[in-house]
Amino acid sequence: MVKSDDCIDKKNLGKKPKDVEISIPIVYGNIAFWLGKKASEYHSHKWTVYVRGSTNEDLGPFIKRAVFQLHSSFNNPTRVVDSPPFELSESGWGEFEIAITLHFHSEVCDKPLNLYHHLKLYPEDENSSMSTKKPVVVEFYDEIVFPDPSEAFLARAQGHPAVNFPRLPAGLTMPPPIPVEDASKRRKGDTKDHSLGQWFMHFSEADELLQLAAARQQVQAHIAKLKRQISLIDGQHQHFKSPSDQ
Repeated sequence: MVKSDDCIDKKNLGKKPKDVEISIPIVYGNIAFWLGKKASEYHSHKWTVYVRGSTNEDLGPFIKRAVFQLHSSFNNPTRVVDSPPFELSESGWGEFEIAITLHFHSEVCDKPLNLYHHLKLYPEDENSSMSTKKPVVVEFYDEIVFPDPSEAFLARAQGHPAVNFPRLPAGLTMPPPIPVEDASKRRKGDTKDHSLGQWFMHFSEADELLQLAAARQQVQAHIAKLKRQISLIDGQHQHFKSPSDQ
């Protein structure tokens, strides 16, 4: 969870209600396709690195631009994406760390946020064969938390599906939401119909609870197995004890 404590309030943004905290769930990562017969020594994979909403909603109302810092071997390694979707596609053969800097709109936060993602092109399992049809997908879920947001930010965020609003303090009057002039602008940064959308991973609290439950069952089964093995060893030890030891 990333907490944006360094956001400052400008005079024209209005008051900052206290004890209010909102968060924006995001997913960042990459999808990489092996080029198969089209692969060459220096271009074995085509890949896309990105930052998206956890439910594929448009992040444009909050993120102004994303800067991707690639390996120095690329031409123009600093790539700036000024509008959603915040993604970058390239081709290459090597894995490396990509620095992703998110710049927010002034109503949201004045300090950029830095993320780091290690580009993955090859399957984790060495026994897995590479396929031109099934890509390597590596994604991470995080939440950008904004404590004490400005009223202008609240107006921008109110009612937006990409934002998590907690229970608000009693007596707090919310500012009216900022209307969207053109519905097509609202859909511009949507990744729900993205060409790579079928490979996106799904993140939710329910999924996390199921994963935790499954992991707990595996741990309990492993503990029970170890207990049976220990009991068996103790039994064998007692059986082979000599009369003088008893």
